[in-house]
Amino acid sequence: MSQKFHKFWLKVTAWVVGSFGPVFFLGTMAATSEPARFTLDLLSFPIDGQTSYASPDTRFLSALTGGFLLGWGVMIWFLSVWVYDHAPEAVRKAVLGGVLAWFVLDSAGSITSGNASNALFNGLVLLLAVGPLWFPAQPAPSIQ
Repeated sequence: MSQKFHKFWLKVTAWVVGSFGPVFFLGTMAATSEPARFTLDLLSFPIDGQTSYASPDTRFLSALTGGFLLGWGVMIWFLSVWVYDHAPEAVRKAVLGGVLAWFVLDSAGSITSGNASNALFNGLVLLLAVGPLWFPAQPAPSIQ
């Protein structure tokens, strides 16, 4: 893998992570909560229509979740644009560490809350978000 491809993949990771932010933001308002409600229903497979956004606590938690996810996605994007060229391996390890930490805690919480199917979805998101970032990039050859 080249550093150029890693830099591109960091933007993919940013979109994967950040794209959930607006979905959960929509869950904060009754009139627009269906995308968030459906997402939770899908992630707690099977889709059975039992997931509800009726509780103000659920809408508040959705606001927090949406904000964190969008902010995390933007941070990864900015790392790819402003920091990666100066410290490519450090950025790769930082993003990889963050995604792995999310995966472990989110999956463990999903299992303990009775939503083990989400851990399977998390595995797919993990593979997509990390992609080639599992492995160090080969530095571009220097031209002398």
